[in-house]
Amino acid sequence: MPDLGFQLSNLSFAIDLSVGHIVHFTIDEKGRVLSPLHRAPWVDDPDAVFEETTPPNVRRLSGDFFCAPFGRNDVEPAPSHGWPANSAWSHSGTEESGDRLTAVFTLERKVMGATVEKRLTLRAGHPFLYQEHRLLGGEGAISVAHHVMVQMAAGGQLAVSPKSFAFTPDVAPEPDAARGRSILAYPSETSDLTSFPLANGGAADLGRFPPGERHEDFITLVEATMDEPNSAPGWSVASRNAEQDRVLVLKNTAQLPVTMLWMSNGGRDYAPWSGRHSGVLGIEDARASGAGHADSIRPNPLNARGVPTAFTLSDGKSISVRHAIGACSIHTDEGDVVGLATGSGRITLRFTKGRERSLVFDDGFLAGL
Repeated sequence: MPDLGFQLSNLSFAIDLSVGHIVHFTIDEKGRVLSPLHRAPWVDDPDAVFEETTPPNVRRLSGDFFCAPFGRNDVEPAPSHGWPANSAWSHSGTEESGDRLTAVFTLERKVMGATVEKRLTLRAGHPFLYQEHRLLGGEGAISVAHHVMVQMAAGGQLAVSPKSFAFTPDVAPEPDAARGRSILAYPSETSDLTSFPLANGGAADLGRFPPGERHEDFITLVEATMDEPNSAPGWSVASRNAEQDRVLVLKNTAQLPVTMLWMSNGGRDYAPWSGRHSGVLGIEDARASGAGHADSIRPNPLNARGVPTAFTLSDGKSISVRHAIGACSIHTDEGDVVGLATGSGRITLRFTKGRERSLVFDDGFLAGL
């Protein structure tokens, strides 16, 4: 199934309809093309080798995709990250006006009985891809997440909205030394994002990527503010050294109260990873437990602390999840990102050198859900 592409003004994106992954999103910034999303090297390799159990979402691993549920699928039969990340979508239509394009897609399978609709919007002059996923009807409870992946070939910096704490799960992503390596301490927790415990002693600054060499790690960051529907958005900004740009990822914190970081830096030796999937940072905004669907919908350590980990589906009910991805170039006189604010149709980035820069942004898009 071929990728389907769309363009408006200086913006473009393409979607892999076989699995619903965004293949690429590009912004032509005054003649310089920014491409913030990662695509796994084996996707376009006709000779790629896969273990028999490799799910479609790994075989076609690209850009960003919507997970429902997130991670282990141990309630309703489906591959990891659910049918939205592993099965076909239909293009339902395209809504166009002079300065706006919205492509609409429908998942060809149901999730817990719910119909899933994807709406991807470009707006002229906005260096963002606006996403909305709607779950219509269904029964039971479901966790959800976005799965944004950013290639950082020579590392970089990560700035995030205020977090209350960060923690790793009980077991490392790669506990078997014959297959791979992880370097963070599992389990562990801290409120200091600049000093997360390492397995062999010492600490990693989560604001610097990567924190080590040849490793695969997973950590959950919990928002400091998640109770107010109209509060400031949650955000992550990855500033990339080699690419000399900044990738912006934004969410509604009441909807998606956690951000899970997947650090994929050559730490898996088995196919198709084969040590070649490196310098990739996953920024996975979620309403989920990292331990899978079943854990997300029962009492767990997160919801015990007031952090919601699932939505409740019901007949006649619609749940809307919104998210935005953008990018801008790095200016040499800025320094590191230390803050982000929205208002009056703009996003304003604040930097260590005291400077500010604003980008056009629909600040009402994420609010009030």
